[in-house]
Amino acid sequence: MAKQRTMREMYLDMSKGIAPDFLLQYSYGPNPYSKRAPLVMGGGPSFLRSMRTPDGGYDVWGVKYVANREAGFAGLPEPGNFILDDITKWRDVVKAPDLSGIDWEKMAKQDLERMAKQGMDPTQSAFGYSLHVGYFQELMAMMGFVEGLCAIQEEPEEVYALFDYMCSFYEEVAKNSIRYYPVDQYQITDDTAAWGAPFVSPKQYRELIKPFQAREAQFGHDLGVPVAMHCCGKCEAFVDDWMEFGVRYWDPPQTCNDLLAIQKKWGNKLILAGCFDVLGEMLSPNYTEERFKQDVKDCIDKYSKEAMFIFDHWLFGDPDNELFNERNRWMTEVVESYGLDVYK
Repeated sequence: MAKQRTMREMYLDMSKGIAPDFLLQYSYGPNPYSKRAPLVMGGGPSFLRSMRTPDGGYDVWGVKYVANREAGFAGLPEPGNFILDDITKWRDVVKAPDLSGIDWEKMAKQDLERMAKQGMDPTQSAFGYSLHVGYFQELMAMMGFVEGLCAIQEEPEEVYALFDYMCSFYEEVAKNSIRYYPVDQYQITDDTAAWGAPFVSPKQYRELIKPFQAREAQFGHDLGVPVAMHCCGKCEAFVDDWMEFGVRYWDPPQTCNDLLAIQKKWGNKLILAGCFDVLGEMLSPNYTEERFKQDVKDCIDKYSKEAMFIFDHWLFGDPDNELFNERNRWMTEVVESYGLDVYK
């Protein structure tokens, strides 16, 4: 009898075109409703997040973050408190931290020990190496959406120069640290789209953001590990560009995109980890468990036909919100029962 593959093995095998034994679920960390190991545990040099605190804190560039219970304690840039109001003055404001004197090997060892204490096991879950929230997102955090989008439109050369400066810093961090982590995947993050449309045009994306994502993706290629892209919203206009620099996983592809068309075009060359959204009346207290679970089954039937996919949706919010909790539990129950025979 063949040995049962771990969640890590099945997840990584998908990037090679090998189907998992059953439908997998992406949960952004441990799933309290499952006994399965998480597919991915994200990590990287902790000094990049050393000034972040449970209630917010600061990022590596000096942007202040805040968090609240209603948002599941996810940190967001503090409203109205921006560090940059003129993109042409970014050199006076944005200063990369000094990297001299950092013991990278010691830091990685401590990071991995901390993750182990939290129950994360790199033999069971893939290790996704990541560095930051994204170039577009960081610009919006520094300037706010109004000034940030105006900067992209009016001063693209300065935006490019800022992103180049940031990317060079992150490249230096990766060169010094990546070898000390058990990297299975290189993760790129940037939410460049809202639900209805991208925040930037394809031309702006290709000129200002893509070059730096491609530079980072090269670290994954050099290590021989797959590259993953995290991008929310209607970002289907960028998928072909991602494929050009070797993206193999996309989370979370939301249903505002034409996901079936993307699957038909790219097949198993791009693994979609998403394809489900809890919206509208599905969030009503009157929406029954039976109806909700049927929605999940319909999603599985729809997106498992054209290519392999990973179910991914999670409601984040007040940890005591039972409406959210029960829906997260329902999704997990369907994936781990109805999803058992999907790839048989």
